[in-house]
Amino acid sequence: MASTKVQQPVPEPPIRRGLTSIDKSLFETEIPVVAARIPLKQTTELSRNELKKVVLRIPRIQSIVADDESSELKKVLFYTHDKTQLPAEVLQLLADKQIDMVDHKIKLGYDYWTADQILQSVLPEDLLDESPTSFTQIGHIAHLNLRDEYLPHRLLIGQVILDKNKAIRTVVNKLDTIDNTFRNFKMEVLAGEEDFVAQISESNCTFRFDFSQVYWNSRLQGEHQRLVETFSPNEVVVDAFAGVGPFAVPAGKKGCAVLASDLNPSSAEALRGNVELNKVQHNVRTGNADARDWIRQSVLLIWKQPFPAYKPLITSRARGRAAHEALKQAKADPTFTATATSSAPPPPPPPAPAPEPEGPARNLVDHFVMNLPASAIEFLDAFRGVYRPLFELEGAEEAVEAKGEDKLPLVHCYCFTKDMDDPEGDILARATEALGFPVTRELKDYKLRFVRDVAPKKEMYCLEFRLTLEMVR
Repeated sequence: MASTKVQQPVPEPPIRRGLTSIDKSLFETEIPVVAARIPLKQTTELSRNELKKVVLRIPRIQSIVADDESSELKKVLFYTHDKTQLPAEVLQLLADKQIDMVDHKIKLGYDYWTADQILQSVLPEDLLDESPTSFTQIGHIAHLNLRDEYLPHRLLIGQVILDKNKAIRTVVNKLDTIDNTFRNFKMEVLAGEEDFVAQISESNCTFRFDFSQVYWNSRLQGEHQRLVETFSPNEVVVDAFAGVGPFAVPAGKKGCAVLASDLNPSSAEALRGNVELNKVQHNVRTGNADARDWIRQSVLLIWKQPFPAYKPLITSRARGRAAHEALKQAKADPTFTATATSSAPPPPPPPAPAPEPEGPARNLVDHFVMNLPASAIEFLDAFRGVYRPLFELEGAEEAVEAKGEDKLPLVHCYCFTKDMDDPEGDILARATEALGFPVTRELKDYKLRFVRDVAPKKEMYCLEFRLTLEMVR
C-alpha cells in the first residue's frame, strides 16, 4: 500500500469554565470514527500490515474492540469518521475481502483526561498559560504553592490533583513562608483527608513525621545523599538543625557517630522516632536544643561520653563465607570426622567471628552540619572558642593536638543569597562577620557549592571549611 499521511484525531475535554466544583459527568464526550468488522483470525495481521496507516492511534484508547453483534469478529477503529477520507487502496482491500465498515463512537469521560486538560477546560482563559498541576509529594500528601491569581480556584485545583494522582490522599496549599524558628508553615487542605502524618523512604531509610508541624523538602534528597556520602563511617557528625533526620539517620545507618538536635519539639520528637524506626539508636543520640547551644555542648558531650569505635557490619554474604570456612576447618579435625561417621549428628560449625572495632573510641567531632539556610550563617559565632571548655578537661587538648589541626571539624553551612552578581562575596562577608574570623578561600578544605535555585534571584549554597585552632581556642 502506498504511504499516506493521516491526521489522527486529538481528543479534548469539553470546555466548562466557571465551575466551582467538579461534576465528572460534564466531561463526557464522544469521538465518531469508522470501524472495519474483521474476522478474528485476520484482525492482527491486517491491522499491523495493510491497514496499519489508517488504524486509530490515540494514547490510552484501544484501536481494536469487541464487535457488538458477533463474537467471531473484531472492530478495527480507523482515524476518521468519514469513509471517503480513507485511501482508495484501503477501500479496495476491504471490498475485496468483503469486510463491512460501520460507524463507531468512542466514549471518553472525566477519568480519561489528564489534570492539565481538565484545568485547561475549567480555569479562566487568562490563567491558561500555565496550569498549576505541579506539586511536591511527601508520602500521600501533595504540597502545592499556588500563586495569588490561582487562589480563587484553589479548591477546584486541589480536587483535580487528588482525582488524577492515585497515590495522593491529601492536597494542601502553603499559606505563608517558612517560620524561621521552627521551619514550618501554615497550610490549607484543598482536597482529601486531613491527615498530615506522612511516611517516606529516602537513602534506604524510612521517615515518619507530621508535615504540618515540621520541615521537609523532598527536592533536597540528592543533597542529603551527597553530603552523607562524604562522611567516613568512623567519623563523628554533629547535626545542629537536624529536622526529622534526613542527614542524621542515613549517617547513623552508615556507621557514623551522630549527635543530632532540632529546636522544634515536633521535629525533635520525629527525629527520635525515626532513629528508632531505622534501628540506629546505637549510633545516633538526639536532643531538642538551640543550635548554638548544641554546637557548644556537643564537643563536651562526646568527650565525656565517647561513642564506641566503629565496628563494620557483617553482610549476610560475608557471614556465610565465614561460616563455610569455619565448617571447612572443623571438618579437617579428626574428631569431627569420627563424630560425623557415627550415628550422632555432627556438631554445628562455630559462629562467624564478630568484626573487630576499627580504631579507638570516638570522642572528637569531625563534621558540623548546619542545615538552616535562612539563618545558619548567623550561628557561626558558636565556633568561636568552642574548644575552650574542652581544653580544661584532662587530656583533651593533647588529644586534639595529636589528631592535628588539619583534622579539626569540617563545617557544612547551608545558606541563601540574593546577590546574583557576587554570591560568593556576599556569603563570605556574612560568614566572616558572624564567625569573627576571616572566612576565605584560603581556609583548608574550603568549598562553596551551589545547591539549587530557590526563587527568582534567590539561590541556595553550602559553605564548607575546616575550623582552625585560632577559631576554636
